[in-house]
Amino acid sequence: MTLTTSTSWASAGLQLVDKPRTITVGIADDEVLIRTGVRGVLERAGNVVVVGEAGDGGGALELARRQRPQVLLMDASMPGMEGLAAVRMVRRHVPGTQVIMLCTPHTEEMLFPALRAGAAGFLFKNGEPDALVNAVRAVAAGEAILSPSATRALIDHFTGADSERRDAARSRISLLTRREQEVLVYLAQGMANARIARLMYLSEGAIKAHVSRLLTKLRCDNRVQAALIARDAALPC
Repeated sequence: MTLTTSTSWASAGLQLVDKPRTITVGIADDEVLIRTGVRGVLERAGNVVVVGEAGDGGGALELARRQRPQVLLMDASMPGMEGLAAVRMVRRHVPGTQVIMLCTPHTEEMLFPALRAGAAGFLFKNGEPDALVNAVRAVAAGEAILSPSATRALIDHFTGADSERRDAARSRISLLTRREQEVLVYLAQGMANARIARLMYLSEGAIKAHVSRLLTKLRCDNRVQAALIARDAALPC
């Protein structure tokens, strides 16, 4: 019997397809029904694995430390350590875990505190299941995600940016090289690294390096915080 190798498959015209990368997720919410519903939605996605649950902020931090999920879905209002404090602690102690804040509708006032605390996404609990799955995949890939109503709140906020905030943001951006500023503009438009690379005729690895450097110079934990500074500075985003 002759074993067929992958090389002979390729020569025969067959293409090997990589399986989607598995994404690990933690869920933190004080309502059991919410956690159960979110788990069910994610587990039907195929390449998402829920590695643990927590019912309060302290439990969310412990979950992140113990399991180190790629994405942590966290309720903004939980007993014990409240959501914003928990986001800061997770980002400080487990920087490899990205946080998506889950809020009840009509709580847009939580948006900016959550983003400035280090959250990479902001969703309302009345959203569509597909939106939740897409958000998890986007954040795991290094992108940022906001619900449509949160995006509208973001636009309204920056439409009325005051001069003091704008000057402070521009002072921080002046630390960047011209190329880093160009990357920042694309980043603030919500573009992924691959698309930025195509627009700038650079490799994706080069863009990742530029993003890493500009985040360090701006003292930002993630792309969302950098985008907020770009918007504050009224860059052409």
